[in-house]
Amino acid sequence: MTYTALSGIAVVVALVLDLAVVRTRVVLTRQWWISYAISLAGQLAVNGWLTGRRIVTYDGAAILGTNHQQFLGDWRICYAPVEDIGFGFALILVTVVSWRWWAARDAGTQ
Repeated sequence: MTYTALSGIAVVVALVLDLAVVRTRVVLTRQWWISYAISLAGQLAVNGWLTGRRIVTYDGAAILGTNHQQFLGDWRICYAPVEDIGFGFALILVTVVSWRWWAARDAGTQ
């Protein structure tokens, strides 16, 4: 399975968890999108540094675009493949959803 497919699956699973399974509906709030934008800026900075220096590399057959290093374009943002944004989104969303769900459960409102 390609990195692209896994990234897409991760995003779908995270959204289903938020909207249908746990029903925290985090992604429907303005607060989420502001927080995510801040997190995304940090993610792009770290990913850019790691991939731009070739500390982390990707198989060109497993990602969109090619394995050619460039800052922007060819399905890359800040040197990292766009799939990293999907994985980052899913990881952050699952963390926030879990945190909210556990907090509500501990408070006895779930």
